[in-house]
Amino acid sequence: MKRERYFIMPSVALAACLGLAATANAEEPWPERLYNPAPLDDDVILPLPCNGAMAFRQVHVPASAPLDDFPVHVGQDGTGWGYVEQSRPAFISGSFSSEDGGSSRHYLLAKYELTELQYEALMADECPAPSNRKRLPQVGLSWFDAMQLSDAYNLWLREQAPETLPMEDGAQGFMRLPTEVEWEFAARGGLEVSSAEYRDTRYPMPEGINGHEWFAGAQSSNGQLQLAGLLAPNPLGLHDMLGNAAEMMFEPFRLNKLDRQHGQAGGFVVRGGSYLTPREDLRSALRGEEPYYASNNTTSSAGHNRGRATGLRLALVAPTLTSRERIAAIEENWAALGLGENELDGSPGTVVQLAELASGVEDDALQEQLQTLERQLRASNQRQEEARNQAIRASLNLGAFLCTKLEDDGVFFDFLADNYRLNCEGDNPDASCAMREARLTEQEQRLQGLSRYYASSLVESATLYGSEPIAQQVEVFSEILARNPQLNGLGPYLQTYWQHQLHYLENQRITAEAWLESCKAMAEQ
Repeated sequence: MKRERYFIMPSVALAACLGLAATANAEEPWPERLYNPAPLDDDVILPLPCNGAMAFRQVHVPASAPLDDFPVHVGQDGTGWGYVEQSRPAFISGSFSSEDGGSSRHYLLAKYELTELQYEALMADECPAPSNRKRLPQVGLSWFDAMQLSDAYNLWLREQAPETLPMEDGAQGFMRLPTEVEWEFAARGGLEVSSAEYRDTRYPMPEGINGHEWFAGAQSSNGQLQLAGLLAPNPLGLHDMLGNAAEMMFEPFRLNKLDRQHGQAGGFVVRGGSYLTPREDLRSALRGEEPYYASNNTTSSAGHNRGRATGLRLALVAPTLTSRERIAAIEENWAALGLGENELDGSPGTVVQLAELASGVEDDALQEQLQTLERQLRASNQRQEEARNQAIRASLNLGAFLCTKLEDDGVFFDFLADNYRLNCEGDNPDASCAMREARLTEQEQRLQGLSRYYASSLVESATLYGSEPIAQQVEVFSEILARNPQLNGLGPYLQTYWQHQLHYLENQRITAEAWLESCKAMAEQ
């Protein structure tokens, strides 16, 4: 998706600005440095009143169907704040389908924290004069201010620039604060980082933390809020995700109760820390609670809680139940969840048999018990299927990696063999031939062992999971590899490994030598 897709032409933006604030003197469009000081080719730009703009980044999730989601972990163990931050499983999906029909969905997150200039363009009675000094994040907002602002922006876009909003199944997207899972998945780097980097305390920072985030102390913010976008972004291209201004979340705060959230919902959640947060406390899991209302009226005439270091970053998402056709598709997918069909002969699984049994029971109490058991069994089957899918992706990762090793070791063996023939098989053998022969034999044994391990892993995975579940996860894992710059080169090896698995599944023949040669041939592509 290119930057111009959601960009409104300046003349329309000017008319929209004049319609919003008749007394304003809107002139030239804002210079790009005021709303996107670090532009990227795939930024998504949406217009603002007063000839302004706001930059967004797509956050991709490897899920395609409306009911698909992706398992992630949020939080961090060992922070000393377990009841607030302890790691727990969560799930995420995107609002918008892939344009090319691929196996991913995405949502959009503002590239920068909302600035004073953008806030005034949306909420002030007159258009502000564009100024670099107003590139500071807008702080001192209440959660209700955030709701009012997002509502104003949604209404303005629908009235003045409806064509700039992304669509999903015929429904327009809309702005809101991000959920905690949306924010943390993006803050950690999403699919752009490896699993280990995702689970680390902070996303990878090649420039060091001082080059990426503002925090308390003379070596960083020195107690002052800083202009948005001055430092390097995270791997998704998002700036100031940690530090500078703390960011409000959409949902209320809940405590962590080991692996789930506690039942009491409190104030609103703030994430990421601010320019007042010590360096050692700045982490992706950092979260806190803020009350919606001040304890007294000394801090706000309206009684709303407005933190001096609290700002916001907007998310752009879509409704879920967008059409009758979409609802029908979701109903169909939901009905198939956790049925546990017998994969050996295709016969109905235990869940289906239990449902049939419950439908024939006349005792209402017994029927309710059986239906409860059916739902529990479906949920259990669903969890097992999700665990199986993760295991399949892990096996695909291993298989693709082993194919790269076969390529490297195979090419090195050919190099040693060519040198041996050149130096030792003529009339005047080299004095080092004994050493060369030993190295060649050692490399041949290593290559044969690796080839056997590759074949063994391939056969075990194919036998355990079967072609259809593996094919589904090949599509998902391909999307993960395509989004991760560090792993993108692994994609062709994944496809080669999958073709080897298909070959085995179709004819039950182990052709380790042919598989080795196929992986070695990747060096020539």
